[in-house]
Amino acid sequence: MAHEEDNLSKELELTEGSKMPAAPSPMKELTPEMKKELSKIKEKIDKFGKDVVKKIPYVLSIGLLPALPHMAQSAGPRAGGSGQGQGAHDKEKKKPELIIVLPDEKVKEIKKIEKDLAEILKKVDLDATFFTRTTQELWQTCFDGHYADMDRISMSYPVHDKGILSALRVASIHKNLVLRKFERYVTSYVIAGSLVRGQATKTSDVDIYVVIDDTDVKRMSRYELKERLRAMIYSYAFEANEIAGAKNKLSPQVYILTEFWESVKDANPVIFTFIRDGVPFYDRGAFMPWKLLLKMGKIKPSQEAIDNFMLLGERVGKKVKEDLNRIVTEDIYWGVITPSQAALMLYGLPPPTPRETVELMDKTFVEKEGLLEKKYIKILDKVVTLYKDYEHGRLKEVKGKDVDELLTEVSEYMQRLKELVKQIEKKAGENTVLKIHEDAFSLLETILGKGVEQRLVDKFKEKLVDRGEMTQRSLEVLKEIVRAKQDHKKGKLSRQEIDRVRKDAQEFMRALTEHEQRKNLLLTEKSRFRIKIGEKQAELFIFADEAFLIAGEKKEVLKADLKKKKLESSNMEELAEKLKNAPKELELGLEKIQELKKLFGKDFTFLF
Repeated sequence: MAHEEDNLSKELELTEGSKMPAAPSPMKELTPEMKKELSKIKEKIDKFGKDVVKKIPYVLSIGLLPALPHMAQSAGPRAGGSGQGQGAHDKEKKKPELIIVLPDEKVKEIKKIEKDLAEILKKVDLDATFFTRTTQELWQTCFDGHYADMDRISMSYPVHDKGILSALRVASIHKNLVLRKFERYVTSYVIAGSLVRGQATKTSDVDIYVVIDDTDVKRMSRYELKERLRAMIYSYAFEANEIAGAKNKLSPQVYILTEFWESVKDANPVIFTFIRDGVPFYDRGAFMPWKLLLKMGKIKPSQEAIDNFMLLGERVGKKVKEDLNRIVTEDIYWGVITPSQAALMLYGLPPPTPRETVELMDKTFVEKEGLLEKKYIKILDKVVTLYKDYEHGRLKEVKGKDVDELLTEVSEYMQRLKELVKQIEKKAGENTVLKIHEDAFSLLETILGKGVEQRLVDKFKEKLVDRGEMTQRSLEVLKEIVRAKQDHKKGKLSRQEIDRVRKDAQEFMRALTEHEQRKNLLLTEKSRFRIKIGEKQAELFIFADEAFLIAGEKKEVLKADLKKKKLESSNMEELAEKLKNAPKELELGLEKIQELKKLFGKDFTFLF
């Protein structure tokens, strides 16, 4: 293939950091002509699709083919059967065209199926042409090199689809993106996997292989070339999935021609399978000759390749032993140590080292808490000992039966560890609820004096809630704290409920603390005024150059800077500090009142 010297390297270097080629129009969207035509016959096409699926439930796909340009040759399928004959199609090019895809095993029933389809068309009064194709007949279109025909099928509007049309659509979009960037270098673009076998579903991966001609590359290494090509072609796969709107995920494999040919000569099984089963979506005369040569038995492995494959077989035993050792020394070890460390951290201990974990598990959960049985510590110790013996060369090989025995013990250990975590959570929850209750009622005793639980709740309601100094919500939270302690003793409180009580209790104690602070602050009456802003009352503390406003149920504090004429958030601590140094007398003149009205609004009034 003749290129200018090393154009592919230049193309890749220029592409770094630049935009991708403009994507083709989403194939899931119809052209304006198709939309106009479809709007006229949509109900009939939908009815046709439902009736076909009801009559022929094994039909794989029904698609409305996009309209052909004026005077263009038909890009519809050509081999296989046709719904109403090619002659009819030539005479009625403006009729809507439908493609019906059938399983390969139904090929002998095509004539009967076409008769049923014609009857359904007549029944729904749909003036359209249809083509029936088995999956093998679809792929024959590609084998014959009619890629434009397959592109047209890929662009079909899906009336009914079990997955073939959506898979073709995403592959076709990706192919066009790749060709738009690398057309001169794409040797072959091939589909394979479940799509080719006719087993594609709406969520099946779409296996594709892209072979890029690298024979003129001199400016970069083959490794760098492959990495750059893969990065770009994989990025196009993501874009193609988004454009297609299909759930079928593209799974691309990228090969450069020089290495691909070496794999063919070495009889690489993956490449042989790919050539044998793949279908070319685009080919510059390379893939089909490979396929035919393989079928004729002309592509044979070298003696070196045969020797290498035999050597791989001889290495199986050694690899199995290495894998068994790895299972014990890495997978099982870390699979047991890591969750054990998590249990200790949940209990409240700092993250231990693997070496400390066995001893800490024993001291904490067996000896101190009595939550875990000694036999599970022995299992954990056995795993750690095996790991250390292998690590220091004392253990050379682990037998299969030893691995089976160890896996059974580890499974038992992990099951018990899950139960232990629940026990830790329950104990931690109990401590949390008791601490919340203790802190809340200790604060109440400080404010209201000593008393039993119910008496303190009644005094809180009488002296603070009923007088409007605390909200009704705060009383409900206090009762909730009492109930949480009772419910937890009965085992009725979940982890989520404990978290909710903790959050509510924190808010309750913060509000109660601020109330007490505010109460102490209000002993300084000279600076305090009761005001009204609109319909809401508030408290205002006025100083020479600042004013503090306490308003709302949450008793939010705002500070007004009378010099800078601006408002900002503050807190009770800042107000308390200001009151300590406040003068005993305050001169409140008309000018200061006007400044306050500007800051707080015209509906600001004093309640003298």
